[in-house]
Amino acid sequence: MRYYLIAGEASGDLHGANLMRALKAEDLNAEFRFLGGDLMTAQGGEIVKHYSDMSYMGFAEVVLNLRTILRNMKQAKADLLQYNPDALILIDFPGFNLKIAEFAKQHGINVYYYISPKVWAWNQKRVLKIKKVVDKLFCILPFEVDFYNGWGMKVDYVGNPLLDAIAAFTPDKQFRGRHNLTGKKIIALLPGSRKQEITKILPEMLETASRFPEYQFVIAGAPSFNVAFYDKFILGRNIPVVFNSTYDLLKNADAAIVTSGTATLETALFHVPEVVVYKTSAVSVAIARMVIKIRFISLVNLIMDRLIVKELIQEDCNSEKIGEELELLLGGSYREEMLKNYQELSDRMGDPGASEKTARLIVKSLGET
Repeated sequence: MRYYLIAGEASGDLHGANLMRALKAEDLNAEFRFLGGDLMTAQGGEIVKHYSDMSYMGFAEVVLNLRTILRNMKQAKADLLQYNPDALILIDFPGFNLKIAEFAKQHGINVYYYISPKVWAWNQKRVLKIKKVVDKLFCILPFEVDFYNGWGMKVDYVGNPLLDAIAAFTPDKQFRGRHNLTGKKIIALLPGSRKQEITKILPEMLETASRFPEYQFVIAGAPSFNVAFYDKFILGRNIPVVFNSTYDLLKNADAAIVTSGTATLETALFHVPEVVVYKTSAVSVAIARMVIKIRFISLVNLIMDRLIVKELIQEDCNSEKIGEELELLLGGSYREEMLKNYQELSDRMGDPGASEKTARLIVKSLGET
């Protein structure tokens, strides 16, 4: 079978790569073409465009880069038709992917959506469009099943692919020595994978470091950037950047400051106490506050349906408040309570196997068409 995948972010690249690996096990003749990243490239097939050229954060940023987004979409549509796959697999990234799904459906291509768009957060009527343009939807959060059922849509819950990635992770025993991190306890900085969010959030993270000289702060670098990009923010401070080693960093970290996104859940599943931060343009936040209907922004709190990790958003995302929260995370009852809640989260998330289950369902569905 020929599979065309679209992942527009670093997390989608990770999940796409794991799904490709599982598809190859289910379908020995699997061929791939995709919009994604380095991890998907490592699984074989041909990359059309890297996600670093596709992803924009916030409403205002999308508007400012609309011409580029439309050009990317036009390229993807043309390439999809030329490749004519047996299955189009869309991975999250709903603003782009739902339009591609509609186009593909019009041209008779089977559409599978892996990792549900977060329509439960805002504009829930988008479910009606999903029902029309998506053949099968695979959810990775338990509460999503009831949400879609409420709209009369049957979906498959496959578990969370982060559990697959973590289960496949083999710790590097030489990680500390390799990066000269011997001596001090580590605080991990996960500023995100988009240029816009790194630019706004990383300076606040780095400013916090001066308050904790007894700890070694370490940045998890996004693979689409290099050391020179981060050096513009570090400004000579002793704060190393590690690339393609986020899980090793979390494995060795005592606490973490994490930009809202998939990384907040990864950090919790590694049982690293964290503070969640987020900052974007004032216009984007103003729009978001009008339309988004959820109580929390971090996956940890959303899954648990209560406040487990502190969220410092926009004006609260500053070095002073981050530092105050970090002090609480480094010891005492506050830290212990968070670790206890993490264990409950892990139990609720269940076991690995999302990629394999999704691959089986896709191959089975294609066999029935």
